[in-house]
Amino acid sequence: MKKLFFFYKELVATFWFVPVLIIGLSVILSIGLVSLDSYLVIPEEGWFRFFLVNSTDSARSILSTISGAMIGVAGTVFSVTLVVLTLASSQFGPRLIKNFMYVRLNQIVLGSYIANYLYCLLVLNAIKDDGDYIFIPSISILVAILAAIVNIILLIIFIHKIAISIQADKVIADISDFISNQVKTLFPEKMGEEIANDDVVDASAVISAYQKRTSIASPKAGYLQYIDSEALMEAVIKHDVLLELYHRSGSYLVEGLEIGALYSNEHWEKDKLKKILTHFVIGKTKTSQQDLEFSIHQMVEIAARALSPGVNDPYTAIACIDNLTATMSYLAQAKFPSKYRYDEEEKLRIIADTLDFEGVLDAAFNQIRQFSGGSTAVIIRLMEALTIIHGFTKKDRHKKAVLKHAGMVLNIGKQTINEENDLHDLIERSNEILK
Repeated sequence: MKKLFFFYKELVATFWFVPVLIIGLSVILSIGLVSLDSYLVIPEEGWFRFFLVNSTDSARSILSTISGAMIGVAGTVFSVTLVVLTLASSQFGPRLIKNFMYVRLNQIVLGSYIANYLYCLLVLNAIKDDGDYIFIPSISILVAILAAIVNIILLIIFIHKIAISIQADKVIADISDFISNQVKTLFPEKMGEEIANDDVVDASAVISAYQKRTSIASPKAGYLQYIDSEALMEAVIKHDVLLELYHRSGSYLVEGLEIGALYSNEHWEKDKLKKILTHFVIGKTKTSQQDLEFSIHQMVEIAARALSPGVNDPYTAIACIDNLTATMSYLAQAKFPSKYRYDEEEKLRIIADTLDFEGVLDAAFNQIRQFSGGSTAVIIRLMEALTIIHGFTKKDRHKKAVLKHAGMVLNIGKQTINEENDLHDLIERSNEILK
């Protein structure tokens, strides 16, 4: 079931799904309203005459004007969207194009204009004037006019949204919000039941209890996008086996690469192994649904580009560091899932390759530190960030990871900061954490 939900989320996130859905609804609406017009009798007097069309020439003229304007603006919207995607790719990195494509307003605006165009064409085709028989879908035309007014308002909102969306601070804030929601969603997810301390688990003793080891190879090359944890746990419980995974979501797999091992007391045929592999989704690109590092790398890429000699924008890099600090401060207090997963009877079933705090910290700050050489403000801000994270850290091994990064930041500061006062400021901040 979760696998279907993964594909549903990927489908909804595509640029074409919402526009096609709106277009389909417009076709249904046009058929329904034209049918309604064929049954209703509109009075020729009263306030209705100010809003409803009673001439076939006027009806055709209105619908032709609206349809022509809608398809013209739809082309403009599409062109503006492509320009924004090009700017985003060059300024923030190609991996951020997906973020702009996922903006729901852009999809709604594009779908709304094309849908209104198609709606007008269908209603226009329904107008009849054969002498004895005259049919004017007045209600349908009124809806087309109202839709045109709504689309004009949408265009203004669209332009405002586009102008804001390409600002660096807005892009960073959006990614930060997504990461914050992601860390709160990913880490409560369980693959079976976990125990409190991994150090007391003797996995080799559990593995030795099984007679056979069957290697699981990747069926094709690509990124491991998703693991259906619940279905996988049900499968290993059903067959009474132990599964060890060597890769996690976000890893790149080569066809034939060993991605795991299955420990059992009976021989496993290829057909049975294929059923296990159906719980893994392998694709050509990375996705963020189960890969926290993917979203963090997007933030890091913005900072790395800002620190490049051609851009030299330390303020954007500092904004990225600030937002990553908030994420790492939360993760410093979070309970990372154990790699040992148990069934309800407390029997070890899956040994997973899990993400740990040290790995996330490396992903967040390694490249920024490497690109920060010579940028005094960024180096000092990195040290301040690590000091804040250290204050939220509880576990000793997590504290050691933060101290290791603080030491590396201090070293790069000593190597690249020439001004003694600036170096003194860095050392003062480092003393708060490297006492």
